[in-house]
Amino acid sequence: MLPAFDSLRSASIAADVFAATHSSARNLAARRERRLGDLLSAAAQGSTFYRRALKGRDPRNLRLQSLPIVRKAELMGRFDDWVTDPELRLDALRRFTAERARIADAFLGRYVIWESSGSTGEPGIFVQDTAAMAVYDALEALRRPVVPHLPRLFDPWGLAEQLVFVGAIDGHFASTVSIERLRRLNPLLAHRLHSVSFLQPTARLVAELDALVPTVLSTYPSMAALLAQEHLDGRLKIAPREVWTGGETLSAAMRAFTKEAFDCALVNSYGASEFLALACECRCGGMHLNSDWVILEPVDGQGRAVPSGEAGATTLLTNLANHVQPLIRYDLGDRVRILETPCECGCNLPLIEVDGRDDDTLQLGDAPAARVSVMALALSTILEDEAGLFDFQLVQLGPCELLLRTGLRGEDAILPLERAHAALMAFLSRQGVGDVRIHCRSAEPGRRGRSGKVQRVMVSLLPDLDS
Repeated sequence: MLPAFDSLRSASIAADVFAATHSSARNLAARRERRLGDLLSAAAQGSTFYRRALKGRDPRNLRLQSLPIVRKAELMGRFDDWVTDPELRLDALRRFTAERARIADAFLGRYVIWESSGSTGEPGIFVQDTAAMAVYDALEALRRPVVPHLPRLFDPWGLAEQLVFVGAIDGHFASTVSIERLRRLNPLLAHRLHSVSFLQPTARLVAELDALVPTVLSTYPSMAALLAQEHLDGRLKIAPREVWTGGETLSAAMRAFTKEAFDCALVNSYGASEFLALACECRCGGMHLNSDWVILEPVDGQGRAVPSGEAGATTLLTNLANHVQPLIRYDLGDRVRILETPCECGCNLPLIEVDGRDDDTLQLGDAPAARVSVMALALSTILEDEAGLFDFQLVQLGPCELLLRTGLRGEDAILPLERAHAALMAFLSRQGVGDVRIHCRSAEPGRRGRSGKVQRVMVSLLPDLDS
């Protein structure tokens, strides 16, 4: 089945995105206000949840800040009342996303579906219509900087590039769905777009990448750094011309290390399941928010706006592109700083700085020379997908000693922790890590990292364990 796609709408939105990229700040604000009015009107008309929240007020005369803050758990609990299409039902969507063979299929013939990984402790399902997908497609295609290198002079559309995404590929996650959707919509590119699982042992991952010979490598910053080390050590032979990263915090040290190891350009972007293309770096290295299609509000712990240029305790997202599943003042969980400084590139889209995920890559094994690097996102995927545990923190206490804690209490914690223990032991064994001791604790909330979120996978400096 072909994925949902509307060629005429896509062409129209692409033209608008191209024009807006070079627009004045005033023009961008006008686009944003018009789209906010359209979103609120659609929500008031089609969503029972938002009709109650708006309380009969005129959507086009509302201040955004007068609306309540919403969170994923609340919205998922009211899913059928939240969406604006009455044919969308959470039970049916859960069944759909349980089938890997249906990744990128058009749900009800007209929707693109993906699920979130539950990184904030609550998994979600997100529905995109063809209008929203046209916006994401245009933002990804037209606002990602073109990295200058000789082959692109003769191949401006990248038809000769070999793009490989390394990540979680066994679920309906946004990146996996996006790659598979592009493969189906572009038969000429299908053999040049690949997804590779980061859950396999590193040696097998390296062999698969060497066989694919990517010219563009797309992955998470921590995985990019891990692969860069494999390259420096002589085990990974690929020589990509570009590395694309996103999904985690990219530190200056990780950027420098990855670029130097592969001797190539690196472009970082910021996105989420709730809005696929929030921001991307320009040719000058500034991270530009796509403010004509999304609104971000940094707020403090009480939901009050923080002064301009400061990061709040969290950030509220309003998605102006998606009318079928309205996200209005949605607690995204990231700490974002919106800057007033103009960018040297001349673009008037605002610059932002993001503190996102900051989990640690674990080094496991008794002998320093034989330690295995295990990526945090791979561990999180195992705990979520195989054990069904979303409220957790995994802490490395020693070379072969881990602590798995959860906020679940009493009997509610027993089975999830047992499944998690078994899944982790099996996964680490496949990675070549033996004799790992995993201590499980319940009724313990995880520590928060500098992003304000619970740091889900971390290395502890404390040598003792009182259990």
